[in-house]
Amino acid sequence: MNHSGGNVIKTNMPVDSARIEKPVRNVRKFLKRAPKRPTPDEIHDLRTNTRRLEATIQAFGLSSNGNEQQLLRELKRVHKRAGKIRDMDVLTEDASTIHLDGEQACVVQVLEHLGAERNRHVKKLRALVRRDGPEIRQREKRSLKDMEKLLQSGKNSRPSGPVEAMANALQLSSELAAPARLDRKNLHPYRLKVKELRYVLQLANDSDHQQVVEKLGEVKDAIGEWHDWEELIGIANGVIDHGSNCKLLRELRSISSSKFARALSLANAMRDTYFPKASTDGSNSRDAKTPMLTRPVLTAISAIAA
Repeated sequence: MNHSGGNVIKTNMPVDSARIEKPVRNVRKFLKRAPKRPTPDEIHDLRTNTRRLEATIQAFGLSSNGNEQQLLRELKRVHKRAGKIRDMDVLTEDASTIHLDGEQACVVQVLEHLGAERNRHVKKLRALVRRDGPEIRQREKRSLKDMEKLLQSGKNSRPSGPVEAMANALQLSSELAAPARLDRKNLHPYRLKVKELRYVLQLANDSDHQQVVEKLGEVKDAIGEWHDWEELIGIANGVIDHGSNCKLLRELRSISSSKFARALSLANAMRDTYFPKASTDGSNSRDAKTPMLTRPVLTAISAIAA
């Protein structure tokens, strides 16, 4: 098959309905419980599942429906609050790995600040859940029914939900060839596109065996690790009173630089392998900036809509 795409490879691997139901079930469970002291794992799961649900609604073309429009707005508030807590958990874990002679007081200052911020954000999340939780749970239930209908095929047609998701994945895949050059300013926004495409591709029943899904996850994690250390530097700068010569700050910058180099290398390698731009050779009238869709990407996308 031509790498530039045309007909998408047909497979008999359908959307895994459990991958749609699971995030709905898990989010509804958290909203019902509204734990006073959510664990880092509970917060991570809440954030991940809200993002998965958002991506699925978008992929199935339901975002213009009244119920789903309101649900997306409410989910955005939930994952934003959960994200603030998750950030504190990740940064606390990162800061706890730093051991420098003479700098333990600075590390303690940072850890105490992160702990206080986590408690503040937990209170805000609980207030949000108490206020909006019941309505969100009802909207999720209705949305799940809508998605289940889209998974059912008529007598003479393919289920429209997977087809919409496949079209969404094609669009996202084409966007991963841009921008022309990745750098410190655009690498983290680029990660959001990587995450969204990965969520959509994971709807397929065999997504765990798709090499492009695995690579998207590796790049997502690497960029996220670098960004976490950048965030920690910003917080430490505002908390530590040692000044710019603080050894802790120097250590954080060194780690961040190393993480950035790794993330950038992985992202560029992924783009070269899976999301390259088409080149012109005289016979090709397409612009050189037009992205190509490689066989592994097309295979992963076509697995969504059997």
